[in-house]
Amino acid sequence: MDETRSPTNLFNIIQKVVTANGERRECSKNRRNPWRQSGVFADEGVVKASFPRTELDVTIDSKSMHPFMGLTSWVSFQKGTRKGVEVMIMGDLCLFEDEVNLAMSTALANSIEITALHNHFFFDNPKIYFMHIGGEGNLEPIALGIRNVLDKVKALRAKRPKPAAEFEGQRVPSDNVIDGNPIEKILEAAGQSKSGMFKIVIGRKTKAGCGCIVGKNMGVNTWAAFGGNNENAVVCGDFALLEDELQAVLNSLRTSDISIMAIHNHMTFEQPRFIFIHYWGKGRAADLAHSLKSALDKTHESNLQSFQETNSRENVNSKCDHCD
Repeated sequence: MDETRSPTNLFNIIQKVVTANGERRECSKNRRNPWRQSGVFADEGVVKASFPRTELDVTIDSKSMHPFMGLTSWVSFQKGTRKGVEVMIMGDLCLFEDEVNLAMSTALANSIEITALHNHFFFDNPKIYFMHIGGEGNLEPIALGIRNVLDKVKALRAKRPKPAAEFEGQRVPSDNVIDGNPIEKILEAAGQSKSGMFKIVIGRKTKAGCGCIVGKNMGVNTWAAFGGNNENAVVCGDFALLEDELQAVLNSLRTSDISIMAIHNHMTFEQPRFIFIHYWGKGRAADLAHSLKSALDKTHESNLQSFQETNSRENVNSKCDHCD
């Protein structure tokens, strides 16, 4: 057996990960240990660490929920396959609303990738979100990076036991008086005004599963809507991103203190594949526009010609019956 996959070395990984905030939790191969949800799976060469969320009572549809029912963060490690890569990880962090962006920024700062962000339940109180993570590299920095994320979340809950009910910062006025001209210049795109609000939509293109080319008005777009006023504004919207753009754009938005609210797919079988991230930010309208422009600069146009040519070689007729 490869020594990096041996139960002993897998056990050493989990020992690194489950040490959090100076509190040592002993974990052994004995299934009776308090962290019995964590374990070494030598047959797959995997070690999995689980971290039940026990700080708050959570109800779903008025039913009290035990962490065993899905309110648990976890991360799994296995040997990497690329040259020079010790381990790769996959995991899912169970987070309250006010923990999500703190955890995301900490993960990104530790070279841990964010691959999805969404809910798993309806009618949960307080609201719970799940942030899926991944990555690969050397064991120690990745394990310590996971620990840093857990430490940040733990410190926030110690400081503020009850999750926040709204974003930090001053509230944005209900009246909308946004001047769209500076925003258009900053984002280098034309927009539309309505009732004092301002919105810009930037189209992208992909090939749907039917072979149809779909773009801006079929929903393959990045958009930003501004409300409030020029000095105290809110922006919300959606980035349509190729898979290799996701981490750079997340890093850019979080560096600008733009909050991420969801990361998911909107389609299936499209080529190239698009991931959509939904965001929210507050501040001066021009500052928010500059933050979005910095993130947009991390993207590149999809090579439509390339996948059209590829599809042409594989299937001469790439159109569906209703595409004319």
